[in-house]
Amino acid sequence: MQIKAIWTRISKRIAEAWKAGRIQRNSRITYDVIWNLFLFFLLIAGVGIFFAAGAGAGYFASLVKSEPVRSYDSMKEDIYNYEETSSIYFADDVFLGNIKTDLYREDVKLDDISPYVVNGIIATEDDNFETHDGVVPKSILRALMQEATNSETKTGGSTLTQQLVKNQILTNEVSFERKAKEIILAMRLEKAMNKDEILEAYMNIVPFGRNVSGNNIAGVQTAAQGIFGVNAKDLSLPQAAFLAGLPQSPTAYSPFTNSGELKEETALQPGLNRMKQVLNRMFDEGYIDQKEYDEAIGYDITQDFAEAKPASTDDYGYLTTEVEQRAADIIAIQLAEQDGHSEKDLNKDNDLKNEYLEKAERDIRQKGYQIHTTINKDMYVAQQKIAKDYAYYQPDHWVERTNSDGETETVSEPIEAGSIMIENSTGKILSFVGGRDYEKNQVNHATDTKRSNGSTMKPLLVYAPAMEEGTLQPGSVIPDVSKSFVIPGQSKSYSPGNYGGTYHGLVTARKALEQSYNVPATRAYADILNLDPASKYVEKMGITTLTEGDHHNLSAALGGIAYGTTVEEDVNAYATFGNNGEFTDAYMIDSITTKDGNEIYKHESKSNKVFSPQTNYLMLDMMRGVLDSGTATYANSQLSNKSVDWAGKTGTSQDYHDSWFVATNPNVTVGVWMGYDKQDSIQTSGMGYSQRNQLLWTQLVNSATKIDPDMMAPSESFKQPDGLTKASYCAIGGGKPTDLCKQAGMVKTDLFDKDHVPKKADDSLIKQNGKIVLNPDFVKANELQGVSIEQLFPNNEKVQKLIGKSASGSTAKKSDDKDDTVKTSSGAPLPPTNVQKADDKLTWSQSKTEDVKGYRILQKQGDSFKQIGFSDQSSFNLPDNDSTYQIKAVGKDDKESETITL
Repeated sequence: MQIKAIWTRISKRIAEAWKAGRIQRNSRITYDVIWNLFLFFLLIAGVGIFFAAGAGAGYFASLVKSEPVRSYDSMKEDIYNYEETSSIYFADDVFLGNIKTDLYREDVKLDDISPYVVNGIIATEDDNFETHDGVVPKSILRALMQEATNSETKTGGSTLTQQLVKNQILTNEVSFERKAKEIILAMRLEKAMNKDEILEAYMNIVPFGRNVSGNNIAGVQTAAQGIFGVNAKDLSLPQAAFLAGLPQSPTAYSPFTNSGELKEETALQPGLNRMKQVLNRMFDEGYIDQKEYDEAIGYDITQDFAEAKPASTDDYGYLTTEVEQRAADIIAIQLAEQDGHSEKDLNKDNDLKNEYLEKAERDIRQKGYQIHTTINKDMYVAQQKIAKDYAYYQPDHWVERTNSDGETETVSEPIEAGSIMIENSTGKILSFVGGRDYEKNQVNHATDTKRSNGSTMKPLLVYAPAMEEGTLQPGSVIPDVSKSFVIPGQSKSYSPGNYGGTYHGLVTARKALEQSYNVPATRAYADILNLDPASKYVEKMGITTLTEGDHHNLSAALGGIAYGTTVEEDVNAYATFGNNGEFTDAYMIDSITTKDGNEIYKHESKSNKVFSPQTNYLMLDMMRGVLDSGTATYANSQLSNKSVDWAGKTGTSQDYHDSWFVATNPNVTVGVWMGYDKQDSIQTSGMGYSQRNQLLWTQLVNSATKIDPDMMAPSESFKQPDGLTKASYCAIGGGKPTDLCKQAGMVKTDLFDKDHVPKKADDSLIKQNGKIVLNPDFVKANELQGVSIEQLFPNNEKVQKLIGKSASGSTAKKSDDKDDTVKTSSGAPLPPTNVQKADDKLTWSQSKTEDVKGYRILQKQGDSFKQIGFSDQSSFNLPDNDSTYQIKAVGKDDKESETITL
């Protein structure tokens, strides 16, 4: 009853309010307020939308403002330009072949493609393909929202038309600018081509992963053949669904590895799952019925995969890869310059450089260029065979590597080799060896591998610069004794040692170079370090890998640089000596022409002076001795044409990781490097590492000489320029000879720059109490305190006996000691004694005859003996311990002693 009464009162009051008009007035007010608020917010939203749209449109316009308006014909040309691979030529227009592209494709007409795969592609990649005008706005907005919210799920917003534009007209660069251009061009392409034309083009260009040979493939026909061994028109529904799923992630879903092997079961699963997704999409879109779906979803597609087989052998693998890289570098610069960018701009901006390299690589694959190289075909082919069949490589070594399962395993790794041959005057690369076998190792050890160049750095960084600066001549005397170098601003001292840990006393720069003594080279470098010869000379000869620290560290004199250098750069630098002191940058691409014969690039050689003709010749003359009587006598002994004027230098890096030999003649410069990819000692039993390297060098040179003797074996020698003269010097202090120096028998003669002939009397010797002794000032100036006479003059008993006690603390023999040197009645020297052969080394006691220049070592080769070395020491490293050898002493008049054979 109470509820009824309350309800009656409320109803009565509402009726009274209605009758009085109060409810109507309040309702209108509320309505007016709500409506006005709605209109206000609608206006704000509209303004915001228009503002956002305007800003978006403006931003979009800014992104595409540089994109030219392309004609329909030009767009069709780009779209249909699937691939017209460029061709390569050896020197003299000898055809090599087409570039071995990393992407294989075979064109097919739309009518010859199974409807299953066409429908599968449309269902999964672009279900609105038949109705859109190139883009799907909702897909683009969805992709933008996912990008803005950093969503983990990325569904993509590209139609088939957009993907076609990206692949054939633009690049794969990930940026809003590229995407905006893609949208504009896709809409324009829809007007230039009909749907069937777009679909056919797409089916021919889309990537499908790898085929049964491990090659990257594109186009449905190539995929059908390469994965299932059938034509595209004969694909079954499961096969078609598998292929249709590949374009989303070709490498991940591909059933084959890059070596052509079928992936393991777990690695195959992503591709199988993707196939099921395609079937689901095809069923949902009505392309297949329930029965077809059920049969296909349960089918074991792995039984249809083609049987794996290895890729075909590439006889010119190193060459074609190198040529394509160099051609891409050239074309990239041209493309960038057309867009207003300089080569410096590319070098400063890696992203920009990579963008134009990608464009250049695509042009090389598509535009049918004819790339003409400097490579001599016959030389190249012969040298590849020599490198592959060479019988004296060091044995393989064992290294630890991480396999695909993340496990560490120990595997065998062979030693590698790299070589290059450059024409001095032009810089033409005539031939090179990238490695032992391209199929096993694709690293180009001639152009890409950077390693310490060891003592081959000495002429480049030390001796030639020092002679150019006037601080040294071939006859300059340098103490080869133990020394620690303290460099201002560096906390640690530097104490270089020589090979074998021995020192050789007072030696000339010529001798130090011939025998590759480290301490004299470091002393000579320390004298010019403040002049920064690294930038003043070495970098002017094409060495590009030096760091700031390399400019100041003494170890650089011995090749101890941070990143090392390539064989190409080291040999190119030596070609400076072969070109009269002028550096000419090496090159391999001579010209590039279009398929119509229009030349778009022609190399022009330019030379820059580095050394004066006088310095250059002195350096060559010193390096001649390396082959005549120094560390490369073995190479000299193996040359087929010994009349050629070669000058060169051997090199060994720290811990014997690398072996080098580089030499130049008046026409060409040739260098060889050996070492393991994972650095390790290359010392072995049997033939020494340096002899192995030198023998490979001579085999490469000898083979090239047979092919082109005029180039490889010039009849003329290096010409001595004006401004040089022979002069005498004292081989103790390096000054002008004195009577005391003559009494000591230490007057020597060498070639000098006329401006640097010794003019000041040598002050290394004085008379003290009637005896000849070392001048204390000389001892102090050269930091020889505590160094004995025997250490300063090893293997020179005459000087040891003659010079008395000096400030150095050394002692001399008494004046009544008799000299035990003798001469034979014929004038020929006596032979060495105590000759022994052991551990690949020949040792002996010195001849008792005075003025013996040294000892000639010969090896039995066939029916005769051939000289393999010359030494003024008491030992010689042999190429092997099994051969028969001879040794004989050589007097100053070139008369020889009787022969000792063992």
